[in-house]
Amino acid sequence: MTESTYGIGEGPATRVSLSLPEGTAEAIRERVGKREFSAFVAEAVERELRGQILDEYLADCERRDGPVSPEARQRARQVFDELLSEGGEEWPVAS
Repeated sequence: MTESTYGIGEGPATRVSLSLPEGTAEAIRERVGKREFSAFVAEAVERELRGQILDEYLADCERRDGPVSPEARQRARQVFDELLSEGGEEWPVAS
């Protein structure tokens, strides 16, 4: 059987078990409703992954070239968001 590799946010949905504090789960249900719960969680996880990938990239830049200014960080965030937003370039492959 061939193993497929999908980027973040790609591929068929897969069922996973997730534990959340009841207050968090209730806040999500109140905000988006029961039918959109999974989509809300998936979008939040994708945003977190995007943030972590950018943080890792900036940390690597700092290791190689020294401190990254707040202005350069903000610009990197803008460029990253533009490139990896809906309809943009492909996400890095999940590992």
